[in-house]
Amino acid sequence: MTNLEVELKRLKENITEMMHLVESQLTKSQQAFAEQDVGLAKEIHQIEGRVDAHDLSIDKACENIIALYNPVASDLRFVLASFKIVAHLERIGDHADKIARYVRKKQIKNNYDKELLDSVRFDEMFEIAIKMVNMAIEAFVEEDSALARKVFSQDVIMNEIYQASCYQIDAYTSDVIPHLDRILYLFSIINKLERVGDLCKNISEETIFYLDAKTLRHRKINKLEE
Repeated sequence: MTNLEVELKRLKENITEMMHLVESQLTKSQQAFAEQDVGLAKEIHQIEGRVDAHDLSIDKACENIIALYNPVASDLRFVLASFKIVAHLERIGDHADKIARYVRKKQIKNNYDKELLDSVRFDEMFEIAIKMVNMAIEAFVEEDSALARKVFSQDVIMNEIYQASCYQIDAYTSDVIPHLDRILYLFSIINKLERVGDLCKNISEETIFYLDAKTLRHRKINKLEE
């Protein structure tokens, strides 16, 4: 195994570790919200520090590989994709940490009405977001561009739920004006979950880029599925 191959293998392992850290943040943020668990919310914030450290370390590793080994073809695509993937991962971690922050800072002190959460398909949205992260991880680790493409169809569902939630929340707020701040927190979480979906799609696009040498970001989803 050449020095370049060793460095690329180490880079992939570090990215995979960062992916699993981010997935754990998102999964734990769902639990922290559901149980109003301040301790778990603080744990998520501690994980954020490790995610940030990975972000900086991986960026540096990518720069060193380019400077020292002058990679070409698929190796270069992998390094370029890695730069973007870790940036998207860091942002997913940020969203998970901000969701947990509402619990950690006790801005959300009571559970929401189940009727409201069901109407905006809140639990379903959280589960899809976590599923998308796991699909993006598996596609990257297994170098499976077909699986990476399946993330796009999940993002369509996320967008549909997000758009419908706006109308549901608007209808609900007319009766709960005294508790409007809680409704705004809920909508903020929904918005963050929708962004997680977008970021998972971005990660999958970068995975496909280095595997198939295709840039898909600006192509329509229906073309991707043909």
